[in-house]
Amino acid sequence: MLTKYSLHQASTPIKRALISVFDKTGLEPFARSLQEYGVEIISTGGTARHLRKAGINVTDVQSLTQFPEIMDGRVKTLHPLVEGGILGLRDRHAKEAEDNGILWIDLVVCNLYPFGKVISRPETQLAEALENIDIGGPTMIRSAAKNVGWVTVVVDPADYETVSQALVDSGTIDYDLRRRLSAKAFRHTAAYDALISNYLTEEPFSEKRVLPLERTLPLRYGENPHQKAAVYQESGSTALSILGATIHQGKQLSYNNIMDADGALACLREYDSPACVVVKHANPCGVAVGDDLLDVYTRAFNADSLSAFGGIIALNRTCTAEVAEAIRKVFVEIVLAPDFEPEALTILARKKNLRVLSVGPVSSPEPGLEYRNISGGFLIQDRNTQVLAPDDLNCVTQVKPHDNDLDTMRFAWTVLKHVKSNGILLAKDFTTVGIGPGQVSRVDAVEIALRKAGGRTPGAILASDAFFPFRDSIDKLAGTGIRGVIQPGGSIRDQEVIDACNEQGLFMVFTGTRCFKH
Repeated sequence: MLTKYSLHQASTPIKRALISVFDKTGLEPFARSLQEYGVEIISTGGTARHLRKAGINVTDVQSLTQFPEIMDGRVKTLHPLVEGGILGLRDRHAKEAEDNGILWIDLVVCNLYPFGKVISRPETQLAEALENIDIGGPTMIRSAAKNVGWVTVVVDPADYETVSQALVDSGTIDYDLRRRLSAKAFRHTAAYDALISNYLTEEPFSEKRVLPLERTLPLRYGENPHQKAAVYQESGSTALSILGATIHQGKQLSYNNIMDADGALACLREYDSPACVVVKHANPCGVAVGDDLLDVYTRAFNADSLSAFGGIIALNRTCTAEVAEAIRKVFVEIVLAPDFEPEALTILARKKNLRVLSVGPVSSPEPGLEYRNISGGFLIQDRNTQVLAPDDLNCVTQVKPHDNDLDTMRFAWTVLKHVKSNGILLAKDFTTVGIGPGQVSRVDAVEIALRKAGGRTPGAILASDAFFPFRDSIDKLAGTGIRGVIQPGGSIRDQEVIDACNEQGLFMVFTGTRCFKH
C-alpha cells in the first residue's frame, strides 16, 4: 500500500514522448533513435514539421487533444490530455486516466523560446520581448520534472546521447538519471524566469532579486589549490567582460587570473586616450595614459616594475608588434587588449604559457549593479561610475593648483577608484608613481606610496580615497617635493590638515565625495 507521499524509484520504460523544442540541435538523430525503440512521438508546430521533413513519424498534439493550436500557437499544449499524461501517477491515477482518455507521456523533450537572445539585441522592444516568453514549454518541463518518479525530462541537447544510451543498455531510464535530469530542468526554468523577471523589473533594489547564472567553465581550483571553483556568467548579459574574451594562447585562466583581469579591464575602461593598466592581486600597480601606446606601456610598467612581475597588462588600443616585443621581455601572466596585430600574436606566441586575450572595443564603464557575496547573502550597490568635473574640485589652501594640476588630479582620482581602501596614490605626468593599497591605517598607506615612488615624488600629486583623520599623513610629505593633495574632506580635523598643507606650501583640493573600494 503506497503512503501519501511515496515516490516511485524504479526504472521506467519510454513508450510515448512529447517533443517541442526551439533549439533543434541534435534533434533528428535523437528522435530517430526513439523511433527505433518503438517510442511514439507526439510533437507541436515547427518541431513536428521539422521531424516529418526528416522522415520521422510524428503525431500532432492536436490529434491527441482534438483541439487545434490557436492564437498563433500561443495555446497548444495547455490541455488536460497533455498535462494529465505528464503529471499522472501511474500507480494511482490509471483509472482516472482511462476514464478520461488520457495517454501516459513518459518523456518530455523541451527547450524554450530564446528570450535571452532576443532581449540582448538593442533594438528589441517590449512587445517583441513579451512574445518570446514561453508559457507552454515551462509548464510541460515543470510537470515532467515534478513527476520524476515516472517521467523523464530533457531540456539540453547535450543529454540526448545519455538517454539514448540508457535505452540501448536496458530499455529503461533509471531513477538516478531521471532525478539528475529533473534537477537540471528546474534549473533551466528557474534561470529562464529570472531572466524575464530582471528584464521587466525597473526598480534595481526591488524586494526580491534573482540571478540567472550559467556555468561557462570549471576551474582547476579557486584562490588556493584546495578550493574548488567554477566560472558562472549572467544569462543574457551583453556587458563587456573577460568572460567574453577570445583567448589566443596560454594556460587555462585561473580564478585569480579572472579576478585580476576583471579589475584591470574595469580600470582601463575609464580612459578614452591610449592607456595601460598593470594589475597585481586585484590592485593597479601602474597606470599611464598618453598618445603613444609603447610610451604608455613603458611608463605604466616602470611605475612599479617589481610589483608588475607576474601581473596583468591591459591595453585599450590594438597591441602592436612593437609593444608585444617589449612585453615579451618581462614575465606577466596575462596581456589583454581590444585586438592584436598578427605580428604581435606571433611575437607573444614565443611565451607559450602567457595568456593573450582579445576583449573587443573597450568602451566607457556603464551604470549598473555590482554584487558582493557575504555569508548568507549579497550586498548590492550601484557601480561607481562617477567622474570628477572641474567644478567638483574645491581648493581650500593658500597655494592654488595650476591648470595642468587639475588634469593630473582627475587622472589620479580615477585610478584611485580601483585601488583597495585605505588607498593612497601618487601621480605625475599622467602616470602613477606610487600606490599604497588596502591598508588599515591611512598613514601606513601614505608611507607605502612614498616608498614605492622613491625619488619620483618631486612634482607629484597625492590622492586619498577618504579624508585624513589627522595631520600625520600630511606631515609625512615634508621634503618629498609633492606639489599638492586631493582628498574628499569632511573630517572634524579638516582645518588641522589644511594648516599642515599651508605650512608646507602644498595645495589641497576637496572633492566632497570619497571613492572607497573594499
